[in-house]
Amino acid sequence: MKDGLLEITGYRDPGYRALIYHGGWRVALLNDDPARFRPETLGYLERHNLTDEVFVLLSGECTLLIGDGDTAGSHGSITPVRMESGMLYNVKRGVWHNLLGSPGMTLLIVENADTSRDNSDYSDVSVDEIPLV
Repeated sequence: MKDGLLEITGYRDPGYRALIYHGGWRVALLNDDPARFRPETLGYLERHNLTDEVFVLLSGECTLLIGDGDTAGSHGSITPVRMESGMLYNVKRGVWHNLLGSPGMTLLIVENADTSRDNSDYSDVSVDEIPLV
């Protein structure tokens, strides 16, 4: 095969890693990290002000948390959505969200390549606010 026809990449460590960039978008893998994706370590919901964000559960179990607030710093009520493997979950631009993971969780994420803290908002969340599925 000629060089440059296929790129194969992966990521197996805990947490997020952007792996492929093309045009204005990026594809990342997110692996479970108990230091971030458990009710006692979650700490916040986020929302991206310029892009939708697509999640696909590849393995393990994951719950997507969706806040219905519409102002900066106010995530509103939180609804848990138990993710199914192979389904696409498109969190719309400006919607509060975060994830609760389990050992073995791996997600595929697609979003704008310029998504960052500079164009996202964060809202603190206490353990008592996080609904369990």
